[in-house]
Order: sequence, then C-alpha cells, then structure tokens
Amino acid sequence: MKVIVAGYFEFVNEKDVPVMLKGAKPHIDGALQEEGCIAYSWTEDHLTPGRVWVYEEWTSEETLEAHLNSHWYRDMGGYMASFDRKPMNNVIMKYRVEKEEPVYDTSGVARGHFFTD
Repeated sequence: MKVIVAGYFEFVNEKDVPVMLKGAKPHIDGALQEEGCIAYSWTEDHLTPGRVWVYEEWTSEETLEAHLNSHWYRDMGGYMASFDRKPMNNVIMKYRVEKEEPVYDTSGVARGHFFTD
C-alpha cells in the first residue's frame, strides 16, 4: 500500500530557505533514486516566509522504512542541523493510501467522493 509523508518545518531566518534547498539537492536527488520512491519534494512556501513543505510518496511502508534507515535520510538530517529551525509545533505525518482516483471525473467535474470500490 502506498505511503505519503507530508508536513512542514520552519526556519528562524527565512533567508536560509533558498540556500538550504539548493544545498539539499544532492540529498533529495539521492532519495529520488531509492527503490520505491515515487516523489520526494521539498518546497518553499511563498506565502509563509521561512516555511518549507515536505511531500513524499513511497510504494510501501517497507520502502519508506528503508529510506528512513538510509544514509540519504541521515545525511539530510545532518545537513539540516546546520540551519536554525523553529520548534516543531506541527507534526510531519505519514499516511497509508487505501484508495486513489483522479479528482476530476471523465466529464471534467471535480469530485470529493470516491466512485470506485
């Protein structure tokens, strides 16, 4: 079952965000090459200065677990430690995806409910 990781963290100095993201590129690129990685995105929030959103998709709990025990994860953590971050008032969450389908149906209408069982 697919797993999604999503949430954000914030930096004390908002000017650190572009520098951090550029320097994180090798770690992000490495994670993207890991088995089971579908998406691995760190994105600056342009409406909340200093905030970075994290979005990851993994093919399974096992592939996420492998990532969390990889040098890519540890190296990113070490790299991130070189920047002052605000205390985590939120939690970066993981979600198991039970079902997925497009938001727009075949007639082009956006739907919030699932139609397949």
